[in-house]
Amino acid sequence: MTAFTVLIPARHASTRLPGKMLAEVGGVPLIVRTAQQALRSGAAQVVVATDHADIEQVVRDAGLPVLRTREDHPSGTDRLAEAADLLGLPDEALIVNVQGDEPLLPPVLIQQVARALADTPEAAIATLCHPIHSATDFFNPNVVKVSFDQRGRALTFSRAPLPYARDAFAQQRDALPEGLPAYRHIGIYGYRAHFLRAYRQLQACPLEQFEALEQLRALWHGYVIQVAIAADAPPAGVDTAEDLERVRQWLTSQPVPDNMPG
Repeated sequence: MTAFTVLIPARHASTRLPGKMLAEVGGVPLIVRTAQQALRSGAAQVVVATDHADIEQVVRDAGLPVLRTREDHPSGTDRLAEAADLLGLPDEALIVNVQGDEPLLPPVLIQQVARALADTPEAAIATLCHPIHSATDFFNPNVVKVSFDQRGRALTFSRAPLPYARDAFAQQRDALPEGLPAYRHIGIYGYRAHFLRAYRQLQACPLEQFEALEQLRALWHGYVIQVAIAADAPPAGVDTAEDLERVRQWLTSQPVPDNMPG
């Protein structure tokens, strides 16, 4: 498989759970647990990119690579671009963005998104999705939907029910019609380094602003996003104190791998 780099942006200032990157899970800080999990993907390197001295220190103490980035980035994508520059990655380098609050992200999904990008030279971005089977999820605006063409190229992303089965939903909306190609977007991305460098110059578009979906900016400006289908959704990340406790309980119930990196 083509070599790829995992970059993990880690801000200290979280709106819903401040300081969560330093919260202990399974005996180590959350950000360290996430990086250790990402190392199991077979990435050529896993690097944390952070704006905070405390996060930088705990990652270094764990023996893992970390970069100190600026504090004024408007998005995680901008932080990734700075990190790619600091690492001196060439334009065609493959980068997988793993969020720092996803310590349970299956390594196979990291591998899958990297492979989708490597296998699609015309794509600047790759991402994942999985089938939606529940009408509740389908009509939930917090569940982002994606539609793609026969080659797996993204057509659009939306919080609205997509695609909308006009005739079937005119009759009832408590179940999805058989065969409806409804897919939930999984928020993991692979990028070519040249896109991250170009992204900083791309103007926001109306679709992105109304939907509150950053990836629509790339489609608006003509970039190809390759979408691969995963069998299942990954475990949720840590956004709240309840999420943090859920992850702690899950890790407590699992055997510790003998080959856990770190």
